[in-house]
Amino acid sequence: MSFQLPFLNKSFDLLEHLKSKAGEMTYGSFLYDWSLSENPPEHLATKPADPWKGDSAKGQELLEAADVGDEDERTGPQWYSSWWAPEDTDEIWMTHMHSFLWLRDLRTLGGPVAREQGRLMIENWVHTYKNWNAATWRNDLTGERLSMWIAHYDYFVAGNDEAFIESFMTSITKQAKHLHNALGDPRDITYFSAIKGLLYAGLALENHEPWIKQALSSLENAIDKQILADGGHASRSPAVLLGILETLVEIRAAMGAGGLDVPEFLEDTIQNAGNVIRFFRHGDRRFALFHSTQEGNSTQIDEILSQAGIRGKARYSLPYSGFERASLGRSLLIMDIGKSPDHGFDAKTHASPLAFEFSHGKNRIFTSCGTHPSNKNWQEALRFTNGHNTACLDHRNACELKPDGHFGRKVTEYSLKREETKEAILLKATHNGYMPLNGIVHTRSIYMGDEGHDLRGEDTFTSEITLIHPIEVAVRFHLHPSVKISLINDNQEALLRISDGSGWRFSLSAGVLALEDSIYMGDSITPRKTQQLAIHGTMNAAESRIKWALKREG
Repeated sequence: MSFQLPFLNKSFDLLEHLKSKAGEMTYGSFLYDWSLSENPPEHLATKPADPWKGDSAKGQELLEAADVGDEDERTGPQWYSSWWAPEDTDEIWMTHMHSFLWLRDLRTLGGPVAREQGRLMIENWVHTYKNWNAATWRNDLTGERLSMWIAHYDYFVAGNDEAFIESFMTSITKQAKHLHNALGDPRDITYFSAIKGLLYAGLALENHEPWIKQALSSLENAIDKQILADGGHASRSPAVLLGILETLVEIRAAMGAGGLDVPEFLEDTIQNAGNVIRFFRHGDRRFALFHSTQEGNSTQIDEILSQAGIRGKARYSLPYSGFERASLGRSLLIMDIGKSPDHGFDAKTHASPLAFEFSHGKNRIFTSCGTHPSNKNWQEALRFTNGHNTACLDHRNACELKPDGHFGRKVTEYSLKREETKEAILLKATHNGYMPLNGIVHTRSIYMGDEGHDLRGEDTFTSEITLIHPIEVAVRFHLHPSVKISLINDNQEALLRISDGSGWRFSLSAGVLALEDSIYMGDSITPRKTQQLAIHGTMNAAESRIKWALKREG
């Protein structure tokens, strides 16, 4: 039996908050700003190339949005200041603008107007934010910004007047020195971006080689804290892992540009993480929707995996991340069988133990509801257990979602048994998320056979204490919006029709089958209406069992 000590987590959070406030008071002082000053270099020693393609359409949108006056109005250093902190903005907008990731969009668009636009915006940011600022000098933004400025120096900065280049070099040096002083917490997901910026600065600015050593030491520490032994991330989120893999690939490329040997721990992490990314892709080459992950852009995922140089076969099991993958014929099932992440990595994790997704070819059939890229209300609502293909007891989440976003009651113990032949695969897993609430353990067995055309499941609920009252059970199966469905046989079965024209029959052994409304937020910021199958029942004894099946017709 394991015990939770919530007061330790609260004390840790309070300590970190106090340290953060103390740091802000220090960084905002005149003396601290003076300590960041030094004679700027005249040029950059190394300029790693940006390995990613930009989006010319987004570059054009930026030009059109910035067209606020004639050319004379856009040449002064005060021009554009309102762009950095407009009204009614959100964190995603702030992160995108102040990280300067859009420079690659202007570079891809090309032409003198795009080049001048980028130069003017760099010049204005340097003028506007000469000193440390809590919002815009945030470590991850500073790291991304330094990387983008250094990588795009030749395109947007070189060849300009000496005054601009001197102010540019001064800003780069000050920002890098701040990162050197306050790199942050190695358990922070954004820590990798800060490390990247410090490494780029160490490569680009002469006589700052210690920054490179610090960056690599910090990188190894962060990998040790955040990356699991199978290559997954401690948050269990494919989207988080993809962002980190992208950053690691950039770091490796920058080291190559600087003539440095790539350490073995970095190369191993890239390979392991890349194979985990492959694990989570459906037949449409997009992500399964686990733990605050949307489908993603298949072209972007392909590009990152290609740059990473991933080798070897895709895995079928992630024992440390807690996922299993079963594939027969053109059918694919991905199942969440792991325990909840540690405190600090659980803020985006969903309460979805034993949830699964099922697809046939490029067609998703059973899918999680997804997440929203920015709306916090939607993000929190979609973390609930009832937004996933798993079981709910008494309308309660399988893990407690606290107001601060972290888990209270959660899955601390689980088990897995996997049996596999060429003709069939059987997964049997358990979780104890409901144990502190009502003493019940949920066991799910899923069998796949007949070249993936026969999917059968059994959900068993076992009470280890005497039930005080009957427990309401709901086993849910959310459908992708492209699936057409109708109840048949006096509502005892359902017929599903997917986009390739094939039909699938859903049946059950016990309970009441209902067709209910659902939403899908796997590929946009707008919820799409869809439906779900739900098996409702009541647990009155020490053990209750529901069997269900999905079989292809014909």
